[in-house]
Amino acid sequence: MGIFAPDELLAYLPRAYRDWRTPQAIGTLEPGEAVIVATIVRVRERPGRFPLVSADLDDGTGTISAKWFGRRHLFGKLAAGERVFIAGRVARGPRGLDINVTSHRVLRDGEQYSGEVVPIYGATKELTSRQIRTTIAKNLAALIDRRVDALPEAVVRRHGFPPFAQAWHDVHAPADPAAVEAGRRRIVFEEFFGIALAAALKRARREAAGGATPIAPPPELWATFCAQLPFAPTAAQERAIADIWADMTRSAPMNRLLQGDVGSGKTLVAAAAIVLAHTGGLQSALMAPTEILAAQHAAKLAPLLLPFGITVEAVFGSLGARDRRAANDRIRSGAAGLAVGTHALLTESVEFVRLGLVIIDEQHRFGVAQRARLRGKALAPHTLYMTATPIPRTLAQTRYADLDLSIIDELPPGRTPIETYVLRASRKPHAYEFVRKNVELGRQAYIVAPAIDASEPALTGALHEAERIRRDVLPQLRVDVLHGKLAAREKEAVMQRFNRGETDVLVATTVVEVGVDVPNASVMVILDAQRYGLAQLHQLRGRVGRGVERSFCILIAPDDAGAIERLEILAASTDGFAIAEEDLRLRREGEFAGTAQAGAGTGTIGNIVADFELYMQAKAEADRIVAHDPELVAPEHRLLPVLVDGIAAARALLVTS
Repeated sequence: MGIFAPDELLAYLPRAYRDWRTPQAIGTLEPGEAVIVATIVRVRERPGRFPLVSADLDDGTGTISAKWFGRRHLFGKLAAGERVFIAGRVARGPRGLDINVTSHRVLRDGEQYSGEVVPIYGATKELTSRQIRTTIAKNLAALIDRRVDALPEAVVRRHGFPPFAQAWHDVHAPADPAAVEAGRRRIVFEEFFGIALAAALKRARREAAGGATPIAPPPELWATFCAQLPFAPTAAQERAIADIWADMTRSAPMNRLLQGDVGSGKTLVAAAAIVLAHTGGLQSALMAPTEILAAQHAAKLAPLLLPFGITVEAVFGSLGARDRRAANDRIRSGAAGLAVGTHALLTESVEFVRLGLVIIDEQHRFGVAQRARLRGKALAPHTLYMTATPIPRTLAQTRYADLDLSIIDELPPGRTPIETYVLRASRKPHAYEFVRKNVELGRQAYIVAPAIDASEPALTGALHEAERIRRDVLPQLRVDVLHGKLAAREKEAVMQRFNRGETDVLVATTVVEVGVDVPNASVMVILDAQRYGLAQLHQLRGRVGRGVERSFCILIAPDDAGAIERLEILAASTDGFAIAEEDLRLRREGEFAGTAQAGAGTGTIGNIVADFELYMQAKAEADRIVAHDPELVAPEHRLLPVLVDGIAAARALLVTS
């Protein structure tokens, strides 16, 4: 279940609670969940392939038949005259009410039933909720004693939280359901506080270390920059540029994440940062995850930077040895003001004379060490991370808590809204006919499949679908296929053919999700759309709508898919942030990150969507403490490093970059 340590077992909170404190009178029972205390009148046992134990029960207000299905171990264990506590589901049978027993206990002679609140834990086929409950109950005191009570007493008092040990006891063994919520709030607050504290410490250390070159924008720079643009920046772009330029005036290195939906104009914002770096005599480097994306950045930036005398140099793995040496020489000499490339920028042969600005696009596609290696080519460069993946504002507060955030939440004028439609799989031929008509008008189309081949029967394979389209569906069109198992050179060749208009239809997996920019592509068909998250579908549809023509996204889901309603959210909205927020609400943050919440070892105890207000309270407390005591040397703060170290997400913040 992903639980490997005692602390993780304690942090595995119940998913629900059953209140078994007050038995119901049999005479008042209705169909549904119930608990009763009654005397056994008669027991019947039916052996065989499907064993059954049944008992007639009487509590003085009425009688009911209790049934234990498939529990051969109960044979001979129940007897007439015994008093039993029973919990289960009441249903109306042919002879009156029956109760299908989920839990029972034979009461001792003269025992007064006192009842309990029973925690229900997420379980598996091999490990039942009862086994987990028993293990935790036996060890609860020892599990709590292992943890350190590190939350400052002043914070506990300010928020009215219960004491540390009581909070953990109340979520695992509550005497009263009302106590559960107070205990859970303290536990979740402490976890969020640890994450926010790690972020605040990291930020404070970065700012104290300094080392970056401060650059003050010349008074006329903004007017000069705007005068060279083919169109006026949007208000959102202006805000982002103002944030970045303000960061770059300081000796503390900038550490900013620029979020912008597909087509929102992040490249123009990056250009403004590069121009400012150049005015301070600094070089810039921009790293992108693929050659296609890096080449697009170079092509878009070159004309924006040319009026300022900034030369753009491309560094790709596919460059020949001679071209590679020439590019490196121009970067080393300072003749190149901007180096744009892929992982090739990380090689030792790429040396900068005075690197002051590092821009990393789609930064989540690079490892921690790779990002650090690029920044390591300078002493303390200003760093700008960019992503076109709309990160919900709630999730960004935790996952990127140590970064300053700038959001471009409006599209430049002239961008054509994408029309989105949801179709049942039985109408897929209509979608392909629509593709054919658009190609006849001179456009191109993407068809996205979730798998490379058809090895999984439930999924459409790109290779099989491409062959079927070529042979049977659209034989008159030029069809190509793109997937992750192709060699890098093959991928580039396929994309270049599509770029040049030599391919009408590109059948692909999700490798086209990021950084593919073909303005002539106006139709996106996504097969088995129910298999994707809303945010990923929004990213995929962003591959079209990049030109002036009307663009369309068609989502295909099975005829019996219950996910159609979820997909309709996309048809109703083109706001990537609103969609990402909805996606997060539907899937929880652990699944958003690509891992299901199967056990304590994944994700967090708190739910950043449901508990967002609590997170912001925890962040305010963490920021206040670090502002006054950045080294955590005050007596009341000496245990806080232990708290941070005990939370995986907080530890990760301190070691990642």
